[in-house]
Amino acid sequence: MTAPWIRAQVRQLLAQRGHAWLLHGPSGLGQYGLALALARAWLCDHPTPDGACGHCDSCHQIDVRSHTDLAVLMPETVMLELGWPLGEKAQSDLDEKKRKPSREIRVDAMRDALEFAQRTSGRGRGKVVLVYPAERMNQVTANALLKTLEEPPGDMRFVLATEAAHQLLPTIRSRCLGHALAWPATGEAVAWLEEQGVPAAAAAGLLRAAGDRPEDALRLHAAGMDARTWSQWPKALVRGDTAPLADWSPAQLVEALQKLCHDLLAVQSGAAPRFFAAADLPAAGSVPALTSWWRSLAETSRTVDHPFNAGLMLEDLVARARSALNSTSP
Repeated sequence: MTAPWIRAQVRQLLAQRGHAWLLHGPSGLGQYGLALALARAWLCDHPTPDGACGHCDSCHQIDVRSHTDLAVLMPETVMLELGWPLGEKAQSDLDEKKRKPSREIRVDAMRDALEFAQRTSGRGRGKVVLVYPAERMNQVTANALLKTLEEPPGDMRFVLATEAAHQLLPTIRSRCLGHALAWPATGEAVAWLEEQGVPAAAAAGLLRAAGDRPEDALRLHAAGMDARTWSQWPKALVRGDTAPLADWSPAQLVEALQKLCHDLLAVQSGAAPRFFAAADLPAAGSVPALTSWWRSLAETSRTVDHPFNAGLMLEDLVARARSALNSTSP
């Protein structure tokens, strides 16, 4: 079921004209859902001002990931996660274990999409290229897309969705109409999380843990996080109790530590914490130590998906965290 804040944005964007949209904002606000909803509405046989009808043959083809007039450009890892079929050669390479799924949007996939853009629409409603996450295009891939954005075929529409618009080429951004994803009201987001199966007692806490980003909160729930563990682990860490962190991957721990460091620095600056209740935060370390820790976490985050030894990385992350948290405040 489409979230209510996404439905409102679909209505808003369908009322405007443009051949290329760039949907941007922080993670967890629904970029992919909004992009797909726009593509569905553009291709729908019986569209309404609120979006696609949901019942026609075009909508069914999108549901089963086989629409002839929709090209989806994603990293192979994301395609597999979201249930989109890979190209024949790419699937063959993976089946034969010639390589691992790509985490970038490959240039050969982009070339296939641009060749698709030159074809005649199969259903007469035009064609759509959906790119997500658009920041996963490398420079070669982005330049290939740029040429078609500059001179699009008459019945071609593009929707790019990103969580890091600043990483896109300025020329890509300038050729798209930009739309910043709307933040849902807290009550609206909590109600949606409960509809997705998050227990009522945990929804508000997980939403806070996700920085008020509902889809990120849902991912935390799917990963086994509960609101009680989230509220208790920072003080447990200071005491030397790492049991709440035992099942976390290095990437999950780095993200959690970045949130903790952010909130401690915010409190030191007189601002309210964002990811934790103030009562759940341990006594803050010194600002220089916290700042140095923040830089260290940022550097680690760049390579955390490929740790040489996950166990040693977890030990090192915990040790650095305790050192910063136990530093003497000036």
